Amino acid sequence: MDRHKVKRQRLDRICEGIRPPIGNGPMPARPLVALLDGRDCTIEMPILKDVATVAFCDAQSTQEIHEKVLNEAVGALMYHTITLSRQDLEKFKALRVIVRIGSGYDNVDIKSAAELGIAVCNIPSSSVEETADSTFCHILNLYRRVTWLHQAMREGSRASSMEQIREVAGGAVRIRGETLGIIGLGRVGQAVALRAKPFGFNVVFYDPYLPDGVERSLGLQRIATLQDLLMHSDCITLHCSLNEHNHHLINDFTIKQMRQGCFLVNTARGGLVEEKALAQALKEGRIRGAALDVHESEPFSFANGPLKDAPNVICTPHTAWYSEQASIESREEAAKEIRRAITGTIPDSLRNCVNKEYLLLAAQWSSIDPAAVHPELNGAAAYRFAPGVVGVANPGLPEPPVEGMVPHGIPSVSHSAPHTPSPGESSKLEPDREVSADQ
Repeated sequence: MDRHKVKRQRLDRICEGIRPPIGNGPMPARPLVALLDGRDCTIEMPILKDVATVAFCDAQSTQEIHEKVLNEAVGALMYHTITLSRQDLEKFKALRVIVRIGSGYDNVDIKSAAELGIAVCNIPSSSVEETADSTFCHILNLYRRVTWLHQAMREGSRASSMEQIREVAGGAVRIRGETLGIIGLGRVGQAVALRAKPFGFNVVFYDPYLPDGVERSLGLQRIATLQDLLMHSDCITLHCSLNEHNHHLINDFTIKQMRQGCFLVNTARGGLVEEKALAQALKEGRIRGAALDVHESEPFSFANGPLKDAPNVICTPHTAWYSEQASIESREEAAKEIRRAITGTIPDSLRNCVNKEYLLLAAQWSSIDPAAVHPELNGAAAYRFAPGVVGVANPGLPEPPVEGMVPHGIPSVSHSAPHTPSPGESSKLEPDREVSADQ
């Protein structure tokens, strides 16, 4: 049989599981867009109010999301505090686009989303500077022991004599000449590298997905294998996304490959580090010190985790990405991405669609019809859909329709069971990339 025909048949079988597109018939005046795990829509409203009705759910799981949103929401905005597995995604009947307000998207099953006809987007650029600055702050802290010196002062330690200084500041290290190893040279990884060079670090990196030549443009040294980077680095900082291939990238085995007494910094994703193995390495002195902004279990608690008795560890509460400016910018860009989905074509009009390749397998994929949107109708109300309870409009905004519900009319879409590839058949298009994950 002609190989092109075989390929076409495979694509047809994969596309059998794709959710049928929204028809090009009548659309509501303003399609429903929901903020899933938050309750503040003040930044998003001015950008979306003439093309969409914006609701907020303030939910920690899909079980807390109102049925109206599950049945009619065309777009969803979300932070990192809610997770959307395939089972969660299947609860949405009309969803066409999800925008993650931040860079990392490991809390969304992007492949299942594509198979269900849902585009997933992220906002990769808003917190690059903040995350890089926070990362380098942690690196400096480990080398100069500022946190521990401050703690010693508060506990009454004196450092007047040379002996006292040596006791309090023991472990402080000169930076110049040290080797900083970066795992994942995405946006944040590159920003960290540029900050490290003026301090005298010899910067090396490992990123198997980065094109050849980037190291020359940045004046960095590329390491061919992860093992080589671990062996030659005095300080290791993680800047890759979390996926099924690199979960617990730092574990007992890889820690034993590290240079004795190295530092470890993680501002990417908590699941990259096996905290039990890290705690043991800190106690044994195999790792001299660690700084973590992200953790295996969040919100993080020292009392309930393996790091509670570990020495020389700094933990912050997943805030490396944050500044007021970055927060506003990421929300604005997320709202603009939703607007592009509503007024344009999906996925072509989307700027940061992370599962576009999988969506393109669906021959039946179509867009939200821009001709059906009525921009002259504005002033959509933002309100909360609580479980079984109707919210009220925010002060100063027009009142929602009677009973607090958005207008009916978004066509409901049936859920056909997705096709399961036969043995040897794969719908995977390319390896998951190791990209920066700042939120």
